[in-house]
Amino acid sequence: MSEKQNKTIAHQLIEDVMNQGILSLSEQFLSTDFVEHEELPPGTPTGIEGFNHLVAELHSAFPDFKATIHEMIAEDDKVAVYMNWSGTQQGAFMGMPPSGNRISISVFDIFRMADGKIAEHWGLTDSMAMMQQLGTMPPSE
Repeated sequence: MSEKQNKTIAHQLIEDVMNQGILSLSEQFLSTDFVEHEELPPGTPTGIEGFNHLVAELHSAFPDFKATIHEMIAEDDKVAVYMNWSGTQQGAFMGMPPSGNRISISVFDIFRMADGKIAEHWGLTDSMAMMQQLGTMPPSE
């Protein structure tokens, strides 16, 4: 597939599944043997099930969750995405009770594409900023 087509697939995953929360579309964008390389909370399932679990948890905790893409670059079979995640914590998240606090954090993802689907994912999320914004860690000085 072309780099443009790969970017379109990554973009649709973020818009349709992550932002809209339409988990039934995950299999349209993720390969059946999808591998997640980002460290996820203990007990998170693997593969597509794990991805859907994470998205469902985000939407449960942050009903107004929004991933805003700032930059997307494709080369060969890889797509890199720099984005911002935002939302207001109205539900429990990773064992933390609802805080009512708003988060706005940076996220960087790399997707490896194969046969028109996302086969692998590596990601970095600014978890420290999230914990500070949720009030579970003191702000940096």
